[in-house]
Amino acid sequence: MLMINWISQIAGVYANKQILLISFLGFMSGLPLLLTSSTLSVWLSEEGVTKATIGAFGLVALPYTFKFLWAPFFDYIKIPFLTKLLGRRRSFMMLMQILLAASLLALGFINPRAYPFLVALFALCVSFFSASQDIIIDAYRVEILHEKNYGAGAASVVFGYRIGMLVAGAGALYLAEVVSWNSVYFTMAFLVLLGMIICLFCDEPAQNLYPQAPSTNSLMRKSLRAPLFEFIKNKHWIAVFLVILFYKLGDAFLTSMSNVFFLESGFSKVEIANVAKVFGLISTLAGGFIAGIMSSRLGIMRSMLMCGVIHIVANFIFVIQAYVGYSVPMLICTIAIENVTSGMTGVALVAYISSLCRGANTATQYALLSSIIAFGRTVLTSFSGLIATNLGWSLYFVFTSLIALPALIILFWLLRSEEQRPQQKNLDPVQA
Repeated sequence: MLMINWISQIAGVYANKQILLISFLGFMSGLPLLLTSSTLSVWLSEEGVTKATIGAFGLVALPYTFKFLWAPFFDYIKIPFLTKLLGRRRSFMMLMQILLAASLLALGFINPRAYPFLVALFALCVSFFSASQDIIIDAYRVEILHEKNYGAGAASVVFGYRIGMLVAGAGALYLAEVVSWNSVYFTMAFLVLLGMIICLFCDEPAQNLYPQAPSTNSLMRKSLRAPLFEFIKNKHWIAVFLVILFYKLGDAFLTSMSNVFFLESGFSKVEIANVAKVFGLISTLAGGFIAGIMSSRLGIMRSMLMCGVIHIVANFIFVIQAYVGYSVPMLICTIAIENVTSGMTGVALVAYISSLCRGANTATQYALLSSIIAFGRTVLTSFSGLIATNLGWSLYFVFTSLIALPALIILFWLLRSEEQRPQQKNLDPVQA
């Protein structure tokens, strides 16, 4: 009876229409990411591009880092006719999906060996429109849900996001075995266009959530200043910034070169798709579910600390993989361990950032905080190819494990600070 009640409660939360639609929006958000990173790196690698150049291609993801600069436009600006027809959030979702599909089509027409600059240019366009779509979807999720459903919303968007990454990762690798890479990107563009149908089923958030647009001259100044000042009101804002930056940085370095490592170890694209993508997805979702339970039992900060420690230890499994070399059973073990813990840290961080967003400038606030993560994932990891070349794979994976240590040290300090102020509750965003 207790089990039945527990299952009924879970179904009541996740069978909600908004939660289900958020999963689909998460899919649309996750689909483009690998198409300009690990999946693109396989294409470039097969074309004979060096590891250093492949690592430098990570810079095309810079829009994810600086998306907060144009996020205010999505809080204030309206699209003639389309905004009136669909609402502010849905109209921009629709527009970004059209532009994103067009960029993927253009990318699919190019030969990377003959025109590397054009590949970089259109990959940059994909990243820009993808980052813009993320701004809108993140704001929509925060605005459409009640605060009590933020945890379920975070789990749902991560679930959809990972499915999208699966399609752009394993799906793309499967397709590349039977069709050209150009056709792979055409197919992905078609899937992006299907997201327009999802937009039609979404409900627009209440209009009173949107702030009144200031004058053109003060738009950027006011809209960027408000969310920034809201963030730095917390006296520990520098510590929070460093936690967000370093918490998933090791994971970003690992992901940026993992496909290249697998290929050099002798694994085929199909083996990578079967194990690293499909099996990895199941492990990631399991990790997300575990993190949700830990957050409800331990609180956000404590669960983040525990998940981070586990993830650092888990990353060392790649050192063993590098020593063993080609071994599918070992690859299954490696991917299972790493992806479970990656899913744990991912859900914990999404829920944490969502809890920091308040007021009318939701799109800008979330974009500002998530841009910190993107900075590490794009700018810092652009050197991943050079680091891997100079260190070798074993030392590189040690490096990817240890680089997250600063975040855990700061998290521990924040927790100790909170424990020393037991009378102050719910005052700071860093409250556990």
